[in-house]
Amino acid sequence: MKSHLLLWLLLILALGIVGEACNPNDLKALTDFKAGIRLDTSGRLAKWLGRGCCNWEGISCDNTTGRVTEINLPGLITRNDAPLQIIMEGRLSPSITHLTSLQVIDLSGLIRLIGNIPTSIGFHLPELRKLWLFGNNLTGSLPESIGKLSKLEELFLNQNRFSGYLPLSLGSLKCLTRLHLHSNRFSGSIPDSITNLTNLVSLNLQENCLSGHIPVRIGDLQALEELDFSSNFLNGKIPVSVTNLTAISIIYLNTNNLAGDIPFPASSDQMPSLGFLSLHDNHLTGTIPETFGYLTSLQRVSLSNNRLEGTLPSSLGNLSSLSEMYLSDNQLSGQIPRSIGQLSQLLVLSISHNMIQSPLSSEISSLQNLQILDLSFNQLNLSSIPNWLVGLQSLDGIHLAGCGIQGEIPELLGSTHSSLLELDLSANQLMGTIPEWLGSLTQLYLLNLSRNSLVSNIPITITDIQSLGVLDLHSNKLRGPINQVFEGWSLTYVDLSDNTFSVGIEQIGKGTQHEIRYLNLSHNNLKGRLPSSVGQLEGLQSLDLSCNEIGSDLPDSMATLSSLERLKLQKNRFTGEIPNGFLKLKKADRIGFVG
Repeated sequence: MKSHLLLWLLLILALGIVGEACNPNDLKALTDFKAGIRLDTSGRLAKWLGRGCCNWEGISCDNTTGRVTEINLPGLITRNDAPLQIIMEGRLSPSITHLTSLQVIDLSGLIRLIGNIPTSIGFHLPELRKLWLFGNNLTGSLPESIGKLSKLEELFLNQNRFSGYLPLSLGSLKCLTRLHLHSNRFSGSIPDSITNLTNLVSLNLQENCLSGHIPVRIGDLQALEELDFSSNFLNGKIPVSVTNLTAISIIYLNTNNLAGDIPFPASSDQMPSLGFLSLHDNHLTGTIPETFGYLTSLQRVSLSNNRLEGTLPSSLGNLSSLSEMYLSDNQLSGQIPRSIGQLSQLLVLSISHNMIQSPLSSEISSLQNLQILDLSFNQLNLSSIPNWLVGLQSLDGIHLAGCGIQGEIPELLGSTHSSLLELDLSANQLMGTIPEWLGSLTQLYLLNLSRNSLVSNIPITITDIQSLGVLDLHSNKLRGPINQVFEGWSLTYVDLSDNTFSVGIEQIGKGTQHEIRYLNLSHNNLKGRLPSSVGQLEGLQSLDLSCNEIGSDLPDSMATLSSLERLKLQKNRFTGEIPNGFLKLKKADRIGFVG
């Protein structure tokens, strides 16, 4: 019995020794880190007691040396199989650099963690492989010594408030595979030295204040799979060397000020793996050449809002994997090539706001998987909706605004597209009434028939479309009551302006119309009194009732519209005084009563 007790005593003593085995420098560094944190909602730091730091939650040590190798205290954790966001409020202690055996630092997503990256970080952490500080509130610049972290593989500093220039020393991180600095305030140019990081797989610098040119030798990053320089102030042409990125699968260069021609591949062995190409919202010029067809792995391409011109190449038909194509807001001309019918995987085709001409290729009827078709505002002069379009059963969105369509809205459209989500036939030459069969489109979310010559009342059947969120009928010749617009829908956007509606103003705010954000009833013949129920439109941001014949006093309840940003009431017959409560409309930056 005594021998057993002796063994237990020795075991407890041994465990105690191990528990106390913590390097004094590491212990002090972690204690200093804890002292800098005022609030830790996870309770992890509260358990950091005694001298056995290797047993503390979030700390890992080397079994041989006893030195701390990892700090894992992320802000998003899982408890009871549910995600939990941790708040750690305080300052990042510079003493963290005294943990000289560290290989991993994960202090990501702690939200209220402030401070700087210690300027000496590169001199004291030679073993560091992962530095994850994203999603915090850290400030200051990225120290030049960062380039001394010769073993660093992943550097995630995104979603902070870092500023200053990117150091040239970044180019010394030869082991780096992932560099994410997006969503900060870095300025200056992208250092050319970044092209030395030949092991980079992912490079993300979006949403900063970077300017200047994309490094000329960017194509040297042969291992790169994802590149994102969007939302900066970069200028100049895209370097020709970008076509050397043979491993790349995603390129995001959108929302910059890039100019010049796009260096599309000159041969089939350039960028053979490219799956996503996003260059929209720039100032790119030139044409889309026949060599575009070499990008046979392309699944999604967005070249919208540039200055591209010329005709679409017939080689588009080679992109057999293409599912989404966005070419809107350019200066493209000519006809859609017949080879478009070969894109059997295509889900989205958007070529609006160009100069595409008739005849419209009937080969589009072969795109049996097509869900969204947007040919709006081209030089098509369709006269009528093509018969083959009715046969595309998979269509969820039809956008043919400004295409010269005449006559009445064809009933066949309703009988074959009951699952339609969006229908935009605005800015055409449609005549006749709004058909009652529109009520059969029970899944419709957007209906835009504005800027046509439609007459008569809004049919009562339109209230059957319970999912309708956007209703735009402005600039027609519609008349009668508007009551049904306010009967039990989930509408968020309503524009009935520039018509001859006369009755129904008393229904505003009644029923369940509490989701409306934008309401425009201006330039009609509406009469009567604005009801107090208008105050029930709690989410209303814009209200335009100008140029009608609405009379009586303004209801005091309008002062409760705390979300209102724009209010126009001029050219009516309101009487009395403006209610004092209108001073509470603090968000309203534009209010019009007269004029």
